[in-house]
Amino acid sequence: MAVAEFIPSSSLTKTTSLYPSQFLHVSTHKPRLSLTPLRRSKICCSVISNAPVPVAKEPTKKTECFGVFCLTYDLKAEEETSSWKKLINVSVSGAAGMIANHFLFKLASGEVFGPDQPVALKLLGSERSIQALEGVAMELEDSLFPLLREVSIGIDPYEVFQDAEWALLIGAKPRGPGMERAGLLDINGQIFAEQGKALNAVASRNVKVIVVGNPCNTNALICLKNAPDIPAKNFHALTRLDENRAKCQLALKAGVFYDKVSNMTIWGNHSTTQVPDFLNAKINGFPVKDVIRDSKWLEEEFTEKIQKRGGVLIQKWGRSSAASTAVSVVDAMRSLVTPTPEGDWFSTGVYTNGNPYGIAKDIVFSMPCRSKGDGDYELVKDVLMDDYLRSRIKKSEDELLAEKRCVAHLTGEGIGICDLPGDTMLPGEM
Repeated sequence: MAVAEFIPSSSLTKTTSLYPSQFLHVSTHKPRLSLTPLRRSKICCSVISNAPVPVAKEPTKKTECFGVFCLTYDLKAEEETSSWKKLINVSVSGAAGMIANHFLFKLASGEVFGPDQPVALKLLGSERSIQALEGVAMELEDSLFPLLREVSIGIDPYEVFQDAEWALLIGAKPRGPGMERAGLLDINGQIFAEQGKALNAVASRNVKVIVVGNPCNTNALICLKNAPDIPAKNFHALTRLDENRAKCQLALKAGVFYDKVSNMTIWGNHSTTQVPDFLNAKINGFPVKDVIRDSKWLEEEFTEKIQKRGGVLIQKWGRSSAASTAVSVVDAMRSLVTPTPEGDWFSTGVYTNGNPYGIAKDIVFSMPCRSKGDGDYELVKDVLMDDYLRSRIKKSEDELLAEKRCVAHLTGEGIGICDLPGDTMLPGEM
């Protein structure tokens, strides 16, 4: 077998035709011995109200392979003589960050799709992070994952999202000191508008998109609005970490292991208005309120602890959650590719059109869902509602409607007007 030569970016000179921000693609079908240059690209972060929707760029052809993944073997022939499935293309933004660093190795090891599902990873970063992306690719290379068949890195979403069947949108700007919530919505919204356009132009028509970068609910809305050719139902905002946190706290209070907690719903926004639903949750199959009879604890201490868990973790750890967020991304994906256990459900932020709960249309709202394991889901209809739960849900709904008005210039709905009802700090924001 022949191995292509890998030229690290640090060895490039001014006479070299490669850019430091080159897009590297891993191909497992034939050896390639050279790298070709690609244009530089960057995301523009200036805002113009009522700006016209940019024309999608033509996707570029695939580029050259990376390191050990250039070894020559015939994947198609191998598939014919093994039980392995067809390769799945997974694109990840913010791939040089801490969350992705934990997540990528779980995905490559088979934790999401199973031990017989080969994957191709396409990693999106920025010009500043291109060398870090090369480092990530080298670590994946050194980990000898038999399921990992392709790795490519780049800074252009129109290249990295090519043929993506799953897109994990992790990269986003954290809120800095003195930054208003509206400013964060605007800056990150522009990133997700551009990524939505790229997905619409080059990704699989049935791509599943999970938005992790905050504010994830409204970023998911912006993304889906800029990808009109992809079903809105395919877009998710990550609230699984909040669900996992809620299950842990209920288990601790009840004195049981967390696998005894089921039917846990996080309603609403991934912010301090989120609603951890103890009315419908169960412990050992019994309603939580029958097991934990301290209503004051449930309504006050438990609810506030879940809403503010991210901020407390920052105080303790000195940075926002990464490993537990990566675990929750795995859980969120696995919930869509594995049949939901009978009688149970999971939480994810999804498009509200057609929901049975009376929640306003045209926002992304966390709700209880079930899946048959085919990547799709259905909303759970058999849930209980009381006045306490309705009033809390309404508060989160109002916040998301205000966020939607704030980013109207990014969804093609006019001029953005920010009238946010208070500054509810997002879990995990600095």
